[in-house]
This record gives sequence, C-alpha cells and structure tokens, in this order.
Amino acid sequence: MAKALTVNAQITDAVTQTNVKVLGDAPAQGMGSLYQSMGNSVGMAAANLVTAQQQTNISQLAATSMGLTLSYILGAAAGGNAANNANR
Repeated sequence: MAKALTVNAQITDAVTQTNVKVLGDAPAQGMGSLYQSMGNSVGMAAANLVTAQQQTNISQLAATSMGLTLSYILGAAAGGNAANNANR
C-alpha cells in the first residue's frame, strides 16, 4: 500500500483559489467572445449592404445609359426618315 503523503495547507489553498478564479472568470470571457463575434457579424453585414448598394447603382447606371443610347438611336433614325420623306 502506498504511503500517505501530507500536503501543506497553503498549497491546497492556493490551488483551490486558482480553480475558483478560473471558474469565476469563465462567464466574462465567454461573453467577451460573444460580443466580439456579434460585432464582427454586424460589421460584415454592413459591408455586404454597402457592396450590394454599389452593385445596384452600377446596374441602374448601365440601364440608364443603354436607355439613353437607344433613345438617341431611335430619335436619329426617326429624324432621318422624316428628312428623307420630306425630300421626296
């Protein structure tokens, strides 16, 4: 049988206090991690919204440009036909 060893009470007290401190700090560390994750998620969502808005603006500008180009082409064609019809 193994010989029983005695441990200094100061050592057991120090280990117990360290364990209690670790357990006491765990909720605060968990909440800190949660807040950092939430902040990162909100920041990424805002960045995605900005990117989506920029892409929408580019699409709208392209559609407007094509519409104006088509309007000018049709206007020139109609004006050209009117001038040709007047000369006949």
